[in-house]
Amino acid sequence: MIEETADLDTCRAIRRAVFIVEQAVPEAEEWDGRDGDAIHLLARDATGAAIGTARILTEGQTGKIGRVAVLASARGTGAGAALIRAALDRLRAMPGISRAKLGAQTHAIGFYEKLGFAAYGPEYDDAGIPHRDMALEF
Repeated sequence: MIEETADLDTCRAIRRAVFIVEQAVPEAEEWDGRDGDAIHLLARDATGAAIGTARILTEGQTGKIGRVAVLASARGTGAGAALIRAALDRLRAMPGISRAKLGAQTHAIGFYEKLGFAAYGPEYDDAGIPHRDMALEF
């Protein structure tokens, strides 16, 4: 189940576990000050436990999906794909938004391609992790 949430503490706990602890992203890079401007999504398993999160920011006609994190114990369950589909549904419902964008860790490019995104531009380093930009036009 995916829900829009104001529970930033739970979203941040998931992001801390995935990005800061597991992937060694520096805290200063993870906490970028943009959470207050974002729409936050929370994935829950069948028991109601929070297992994943994503956030949405908008700029002009583009919706940026970011901070997509699923706890290691819940990977492979479809939670990540459900988060992206919910984010896309939310963006499609917003007047004037015609494109979704994200920065994908290169190991996840295939995952996002299956959801309709196309990679563009060069590979770049973000917090010590190789990324590529990806987009989906509506």
